[in-house]
Amino acid sequence: MKTKRLALYTFGIFRAPASDPVNQGFHDRNDRNFLIAETSEGFIARSGYDEEPGPESWGVQVFPRFYSERGDGWSPSTLSLWKDLASPMAFSYAGIHREAMRRGREWFLKPAWPPYVLWWVERDYTPTWTEAVVRHEFLHDHKASAFAFDFKTCFDEDGRSTTVDSQVVKQNMRLNEERQQMIQIVNS
Repeated sequence: MKTKRLALYTFGIFRAPASDPVNQGFHDRNDRNFLIAETSEGFIARSGYDEEPGPESWGVQVFPRFYSERGDGWSPSTLSLWKDLASPMAFSYAGIHREAMRRGREWFLKPAWPPYVLWWVERDYTPTWTEAVVRHEFLHDHKASAFAFDFKTCFDEDGRSTTVDSQVVKQNMRLNEERQQMIQIVNS
């Protein structure tokens, strides 16, 4: 039985202020992306944002040192928990999220920093935004390790180097696609 959960932090900076019309495609997909993530295989929970409807925020939202103010006081970032490595990969590289990633250069600066970081947490532990930023900056400053890693160089919950099981990713993609189709039917 797994004793740990996988934390995932993502961070990006818009090319223009968030309200600029160039970012409308991102905003149009945002709520749907959250819904699809929350119904994806292996999803456990996500942090909300201070003073916004939705899940409770996991501490005060902070940003890494890479943050550049664009006139809105925030930058797109997420913090979530997953049951394993294959689950967030299956969500990220399929469906609406994959389509949004393909268009990402329209909305986001090309980062000199990692766009995301992964790390394992104890089953009963919820990471904070501050911890996520520490892990994110660590991955940027050092090579991937059990402390902070990505899908290319990942570690299992015991800190051993590992790879993501591509068959489980494909299986999760199929499950997620079925769920997404059901959501579309319900919302039609």
